[in-house]
Amino acid sequence: MSQYAHDKIVPFAESDANKKEQVATMFNSIAKRYDFLNRFLSLGIDQGWRKKAIAYFGNKPMHHLLDIATGTADMALMAYKNIYPEKITGMDISEGMMQYGRIKIEQKSLSNKIELVLGDSTDIPFGDNLFDGAMVAFGVRNFADLEKGLKEINRVLQPGSKLVILEFSQPTSLWFKPIYNLYMKWITPTVGKIFSGNKAAYSYLNESVIAFPEGAAFLAIFEKAGFKQVSQQKLSLGICSIYCGSK
Repeated sequence: MSQYAHDKIVPFAESDANKKEQVATMFNSIAKRYDFLNRFLSLGIDQGWRKKAIAYFGNKPMHHLLDIATGTADMALMAYKNIYPEKITGMDISEGMMQYGRIKIEQKSLSNKIELVLGDSTDIPFGDNLFDGAMVAFGVRNFADLEKGLKEINRVLQPGSKLVILEFSQPTSLWFKPIYNLYMKWITPTVGKIFSGNKAAYSYLNESVIAFPEGAAFLAIFEKAGFKQVSQQKLSLGICSIYCGSK
């Protein structure tokens, strides 16, 4: 049962489908243009954010890394390039997104290292204590039940393992906040409509960022889900944050 405001934010308010179904439909519809729009709308700085998040795992050898909300496998591919896990399993509710991810994985001859599977954060299809690391890039905002999703990730992690989360947050700078709000409310949905044909998806992006319990509120939920040593690092004037916690 969802209990946070952002759990109730959905891409298509008029739809009777639940949040999971709506988010899957939304990502399926924009999958073809997703990578291009990510680079375009973030001016390319999302790649730097991803590298900084992956660096939180350190140099410790990793056997099996779980990438939740893997999408087109950007994080999985970057993690393999930077920290060389023996195996990476990417999981997503959008088969459309993963189709493009699998093409990228095949192009880099990494199909024996990175596997993408259909799955939901609130019911992860793996056993307890299986992974020695987990990450979510721009995905926890889309969880249908935030706390349940985090508890499920905790369940499948080995004790002592880290969960690293990369997520949008809102800037606190007085001069920058109005510029950011203009960009997110008007420019992002308009550009999203031009290139993907789906304005609702990029309007949802802004609405879900506003409703997300960021900062101290999220760290409290992180701890409630069973994680210790939780932390937040703000990036790029606060428009993005890295959260890290250990099981």
